[in-house]
Amino acid sequence: MTVIGIIGAGEVGSQIARAAIVNGYDVVIANSRGPETLKDLIDELGPSAAAATAAGAAAAGEFAVVAVPLKVINDMPVHQLAGKIVLDTNNYMTWRDGHIPAIDSGEKTVHELRQEHLPESKVVKAFTHIQAPRITTAGRTAGTPGRLALSASSDHPEAVELVTRLYDRFGFDTVDNSPLSESWRSGPGQPAWLAHEHQARDELIANLAEARRTV
Repeated sequence: MTVIGIIGAGEVGSQIARAAIVNGYDVVIANSRGPETLKDLIDELGPSAAAATAAGAAAAGEFAVVAVPLKVINDMPVHQLAGKIVLDTNNYMTWRDGHIPAIDSGEKTVHELRQEHLPESKVVKAFTHIQAPRITTAGRTAGTPGRLALSASSDHPEAVELVTRLYDRFGFDTVDNSPLSESWRSGPGQPAWLAHEHQARDELIANLAEARRTV
């Protein structure tokens, strides 16, 4: 059984855990307050889920999901994530995260900085332009007309391939928006972000192309 390590048990991390378990994965999930505070979530998720520290979740997962904002000072378990594909679900929100000059200037995307923080991992931007509750409700079988599409961005093709398989299991099509330097195209305020409720694959491709940098 494939184990997914999930760092972050907020709305996005919890919903990915729910979708993963429904689709046959095991999950080990962590938050910032300690495994004992996740008892209610683990009870809900059932025997396919376990709670751990961030380092424990990273070590347990065959691949990992990071569902917490980027911090200027790296707080990720770098050693435990080394050699693994890491799905980064973060969006850069200055009202929440403060200003990061390298992002504000357009020098780097938030996901390029996450890759720099995890130099031995293969970071891929995923699940960033879908509302958390819809991760478990909006999926449809492959070939369904109007099936929702989500983007993935990475400097590592094998990371995009993994996300494509995961999206398909969860019920979504994929548009490859690589490399990480292009990941801003699906960020907050861009056409792909604004159309998140209804865009199929062709629409997402067009919306990514229509994105415009604001810096």
